[in-house]
Amino acid sequence: MNPIRLGLIGTGLAVEHLHWPALRQMTDRFVVTAFADRSAEQGRRFAALSGLDPARGTTDHRELLARDDIDAVLVSVPIPVLYGIARDALAAGKHLLCEKPTGTDEEQARAFLDLEREFPGRVVLVGENYFYRDDIRHARALLDDGAIGKLHLMAYRRAGQMVPREGRFNSTPWRQRPQYRGGVHLDAGVHDIAQIRMLCGEVARVHGVVQWANSTIDSPSDLALNLTFASGAIGNYTACYSEVPVPAEPNDMRLYGTEGVLVLSGPQEERRVTLTRADGTTRTDVFRGIDNGYFAELCDFADAVRLGEPVVGTIAQSVANMRIVLAALDSADRAAVVALEVSGEGGVPLWRPRGADGLFEGLPGRHQISEE
Repeated sequence: MNPIRLGLIGTGLAVEHLHWPALRQMTDRFVVTAFADRSAEQGRRFAALSGLDPARGTTDHRELLARDDIDAVLVSVPIPVLYGIARDALAAGKHLLCEKPTGTDEEQARAFLDLEREFPGRVVLVGENYFYRDDIRHARALLDDGAIGKLHLMAYRRAGQMVPREGRFNSTPWRQRPQYRGGVHLDAGVHDIAQIRMLCGEVARVHGVVQWANSTIDSPSDLALNLTFASGAIGNYTACYSEVPVPAEPNDMRLYGTEGVLVLSGPQEERRVTLTRADGTTRTDVFRGIDNGYFAELCDFADAVRLGEPVVGTIAQSVANMRIVLAALDSADRAAVVALEVSGEGGVPLWRPRGADGLFEGLPGRHQISEE
């Protein structure tokens, strides 16, 4: 099959560091035919980085959408303008891979959901890469196989320093002074919520509290969240984006079951999934060189556009992640437990490479197993 002719709307840090490294490995699936960035300087920077002809660039995304040599677009722009550009792309007849989250608040989340009904012939994937990350998918497969029995407790910790540094995601002014509810917890926190839903199932109730303890961001820096899952399991999620340096933190997720414990830990360079069984034996799966799921996410999008396959990262799945963050903020505002409507769709599906027997065929990175 011919490669999908892809247009890029937004060529900043997310495209430079996350999407483009995957796309340049996928020339059998995608060819980038044009790109748009409202900053002409950034457009020139991306052209130099990618080797694309600068003449294929524009500062007006509508000019890109008017081209007839584009089948699909990747939209990676600041959160406050995501919805408008996403809708423009669908109205122009393009398939859409859109960065998360689905808007700035509940109203925009509902508007995103309406896009599926308004443009039923288009493929839409909202880029929640944690749904596609190798270590998380492997942990999910272990849980599905009953490796720890029935889950009864989840503990997940995320803590580190967050101050603006040139070339980092937190250096962008729209993240320092966010025009979307919850700031960093809606931007970065939805990834952690995606992991929680992927491994623990749907959330029925939340009770959250927040702190404002970082003067470099105009949003809550800390969130402590108790969760009750539809399965009856309970859990705690703690996120701290500190202004001061933070000592080395475990920053792991621990899942306690009736027949074992599963721990997800480690930095991106070496992620680990450790299973401790009821008899005390352990198995550790180590993942090196994985790309956090961006390659797999693009595979899912390509299969949907070319072959009509369903995607895992639907608008509805992204909205479900977002609504847990919003419910946590509501709970903090009201000092009360907030109930969520539990979807009847059965949670997050486990993505596998199309036509593969296992979880990792054809994907970048290395996987090693150690038994003790």
